Amino acid sequence: MRNTYILGVGMHPFGRFPDKGLKQLTYQAVWEAIEDARIEAKKIEVVYFANSFAGALSGQHSCRGQVYLRYAGFSEIPVINIENACASAATAFQQACLSVASGQVEVALAVGVEKMFVGDNAKTIAALGSATDVEVMGGSGVQFTALYALKAKEYMEKYGATPFHFAKVAEKNSFHASLNPYAQFRKRLTVEQVLTSKMIADPLTLLMCSPIADGAAAVIVASEKVWKMLHSRMGVQVKGFTLRSGQITQSNEETLSTVTKAANTVYEKTGIDPADLNVIELHDAAVSVEFDHVEDLGLIERGTAFREVEKGTFSLTGKIPINTSGGLTSKGHPVGATGIAQIIEITKQLRGEAEYRQVQRGGEIPKTGLCLNTGGRIEDDRAAVAITILAR
Repeated sequence: MRNTYILGVGMHPFGRFPDKGLKQLTYQAVWEAIEDARIEAKKIEVVYFANSFAGALSGQHSCRGQVYLRYAGFSEIPVINIENACASAATAFQQACLSVASGQVEVALAVGVEKMFVGDNAKTIAALGSATDVEVMGGSGVQFTALYALKAKEYMEKYGATPFHFAKVAEKNSFHASLNPYAQFRKRLTVEQVLTSKMIADPLTLLMCSPIADGAAAVIVASEKVWKMLHSRMGVQVKGFTLRSGQITQSNEETLSTVTKAANTVYEKTGIDPADLNVIELHDAAVSVEFDHVEDLGLIERGTAFREVEKGTFSLTGKIPINTSGGLTSKGHPVGATGIAQIIEITKQLRGEAEYRQVQRGGEIPKTGLCLNTGGRIEDDRAAVAITILAR
């Protein structure tokens, strides 16, 4: 397999855009990526297009990528539509990388887009609730936030964390988002504001949960040959990735989490250990999930994440900067775009282009970064887990 490099990245800001549809969101992200890549659009040979809910929310099924990309000026080349719940964009990115690494193409584009503000939030919530086994969960009234709340309570009871520690995560991420021009919410929050916001599912308050959003993100990947022809700036290589589906376990069975199994796979593939990682983007659909994820990834000892957030370990200046973009809770979570937005944040950090939120240690920018994008729910596990490691 050939080495694969990120050639260009582009985003439409995350937020609420009543005057824009999916075509306009896609257009901006794609053409920002083309401009950043310094490449002619005609050099792109294949597109992997990620979207989760356009079918449910707008009625556009089957050929979404072809429809939205035509508005951006693309036709004739293959467009592969990807739908994989909240992990759709990371899945599209990994498939684009595979097409380059295998030698099938020299340049590929991965796009993720979602429009969740459609004038009927109940319709959007219902669409989100469909990212599971509807025969089992449909009509039960249990939403993802409730499941996160149950896991948060389990963590509190097992290790001694409190809602204060979850609020500290929200405070940290809101500060990071305040420095990100693409973030949905750029207002810094205090712990008190987070704790006193509306209770959604005890112990999770409104400001501890990710919002719905509109947005788009795009990444162009290319072979090493193409990258060297076009660029003299810092290169970001796709070191390795993995995509794993949730596992079937018995109620009394002790087993590694799907996130841990996926992480171990990509660590073995790349030869990069948790201690080698300098910056992380995690899928924090609720802030409490950050604790589970950093521990499942082997970044810190089990049951200690809530203590580390108090110390500032996961802040911009901490030992393990996490969600420097603001994460899903502050940057926003337009489902079909989230995974590629994570890739873009790590790319900018490795290039030294993250501006006011740039991670530096001893005057050096990060060398390696990891993205964790998860999606959907099947019984008691995530339907999809996508992990990607980038390095300069």
